[in-house]
Amino acid sequence: MTALKRLLALFAGIAALLSLNGPGFAQGSPTLSPERQVLVMVRHPPEHYQPAGSYGGDYGSDLARSARGRLARVIAHDHGLTLVDGWPMPMIGVDCFIMAVPDGRSTSAAAAELSRDSKVEWAEPVQLYQAEGAAASPNDPLFAAEPAAQQWKLAELHQLATGRGTKVAVIDSGIQANHPDLDGQVILNRNFVVGQQAVAEDHGTAVAGIIAAKSDNGVGIAGVAPDSRLLGLRACWQQRGQGSPTVCDGLSLAKALYFAIQQKPDVINLSLSGPDDRLLRTLVEAGLARGSVVVAAYDARKPDGGFPASVPGVIAVSDHSFAGAAGHVYIAPGRDIPTTQPGGRWFLVNGSSFSAAHVSGLAALVRQRRHSAGLMLVSDQRIGGTIDACATLERAANGCDCSCGGGRLLSARFVH
Repeated sequence: MTALKRLLALFAGIAALLSLNGPGFAQGSPTLSPERQVLVMVRHPPEHYQPAGSYGGDYGSDLARSARGRLARVIAHDHGLTLVDGWPMPMIGVDCFIMAVPDGRSTSAAAAELSRDSKVEWAEPVQLYQAEGAAASPNDPLFAAEPAAQQWKLAELHQLATGRGTKVAVIDSGIQANHPDLDGQVILNRNFVVGQQAVAEDHGTAVAGIIAAKSDNGVGIAGVAPDSRLLGLRACWQQRGQGSPTVCDGLSLAKALYFAIQQKPDVINLSLSGPDDRLLRTLVEAGLARGSVVVAAYDARKPDGGFPASVPGVIAVSDHSFAGAAGHVYIAPGRDIPTTQPGGRWFLVNGSSFSAAHVSGLAALVRQRRHSAGLMLVSDQRIGGTIDACATLERAANGCDCSCGGGRLLSARFVH
């Protein structure tokens, strides 16, 4: 073979390798809908991971030229998909690649086909999740008193703990970090929604206020844990139009969860509900294993309250309208709750999202007094039921119910 023919053959080989992009490499493209994407998990030696756990980003430009990028392009080419992006998750031993499925083809069928590929650990469609908040009350953005002030005796709780020294990861829609009641409370505000700019949104700002709004500042409300600090992790977004829901996709949630776990927060708040998902379940279990308290909103319309409330070890919380729906569900204030709203305002909210936020705040109080794995709650039932916040915190502080006087838990209360 002449030198010219060898050179032409080399160029042809390079062209063939580049063609493995299939329909094209569209890293981070905002035009590709999450509903047309699949997550492809590949078990690969995590050479990009540093033992100190400092890695927290996506592949960026390295994906196009790395061995992982080449393997991902081969998989995408073999299955007629478009490689969109990649997100390393060495903590759980996989690299997550995002691939777009052509119109007219089922994402479930594509994921099933990918899962049979020997190069793939597993694959799943990107699923959508919805924040579990009811519509805001139309009148009176500020209510005269917070329900927790009476039901949970907030003033008494704050004599024992305020959440000082604790971190709560709020995986939700955007938080207005400079709100008068939240200024200085949000130590990190990061956006994980691809193709969208970070903005302040109702649901995330409301959840943040219930957990950590400043106290004794002369405005607004007092959070359950006013001296805790928040990690604002935007994985959800508020759809346009009055009364439109707040939604999340599985990829954004996975990235936010992975990042949250790396920060080792005391509490992870997930005021949302949706379908079960292997990747998200694996990450939730990893968070629990690393000692974070994970709190989720319970949805009575979904089997076992929906995911992630159904995961063993996760504290499933509902408002009073769902009382008695299932034995493992805890009840916390969730009706007519005044809280923070974007624009430096306050408004009333309802729903289990905000009940979960109350319990996340309570978990921060308990963690301040007793930093141990899990959260021992005191309630009026053997499993689940209405939480006695005062007894829960007093037990963590002194081993005594705050109303018992004699130094022992009331017989009508149960410790879990």
